[in-house]
Amino acid sequence: MDFAAYPLSLIFFASIVGILTASEIGRRFGLLNSRRSRQNISTLEGSILGLLALMIGFTFAMALSGFEQRRGAVLNEANAISTTASRARLLPAPHSTECIKLLREYVQVRLEITRRVLPPKENAAAISRSRAIQEALWQQAKAVAVKNNAMVPTGLFIQALNEMFDRHEARHAVFLNRVPNTVLTALYGLAIVASAFAGYAAGLDAQRSRLPIYTMGALVSIVIFLIQDIDRPGPGLITVSQQPMLDAAASIAEFAD
Repeated sequence: MDFAAYPLSLIFFASIVGILTASEIGRRFGLLNSRRSRQNISTLEGSILGLLALMIGFTFAMALSGFEQRRGAVLNEANAISTTASRARLLPAPHSTECIKLLREYVQVRLEITRRVLPPKENAAAISRSRAIQEALWQQAKAVAVKNNAMVPTGLFIQALNEMFDRHEARHAVFLNRVPNTVLTALYGLAIVASAFAGYAAGLDAQRSRLPIYTMGALVSIVIFLIQDIDRPGPGLITVSQQPMLDAAASIAEFAD
C-alpha cells in the first residue's frame, strides 16, 4: 500500500475509525470473557502498548530526519542558484542576459514543485523542465568557454553551475526519501492490535469506562497523522519553509538585464 497516494485527511479518518473499531471489538470480546482473570491480559496489554510507543518513537525519528534533510536541501539549493546568478552577471553579453533569464525560470520551476502537490505526470514534467534549463545553461557556459576559458569569470561560473546541478539532484533524492510504507503498515497494524487488547482488558471489567481506550485510540491516530504530515514534502500542517528559494527568486528578479 502506497500511503503517499492518498490524502492525509482520508488516511486520518480511516485510521481513527479502524483503531476505535478495534477497541470496541476487543471490549465486546472482553465482556464475553469477563469471568476470566485479568492478570495475564494486563501484562500483555502493557507490553503491546510499550512496543507501540517504541514503534511510534522510531517512526517519528525517521520522519523528522527526512524533514531536516529537506529543509537543509532547500537552503543549499537556493544558495547555489543565487551564487550561479551572481556569477552569470560577470559573463559577457549576450550570454549573461540569457543565463539570468534561464535562472529566473529555473527558480520558479523549483518553487512550483513544492508549492502544491503535483500529480505524477506534472511532477515529472517539472523535473524534466528543470533539467532542460540546466542543459541550456550548460550550452551557454560552453559557448562562453570557447570565447574565453579564463578562470575569471568563466571558470567561476562553470564551478557554480556544477554546484547548482549537484544541489538539484541532492534535493530531488531527499524529496523521494520517506518513511517506508512497510514501516507505516506495521505501525498501523500494531496500533490496531494494541487498541484491541486495551479494549479487551477494559471489557473484562464491566464497570470500566470506554473513555480511556477511545481517548488513547484518538491520540494514537493523531500522532500517526502528524508523523505522515512531517514525512510528506508537499503542503500540509507542517511544511518546510521555502523562504530561502523565495528570497533567491526575488533577488534574481531584481537583476538588470
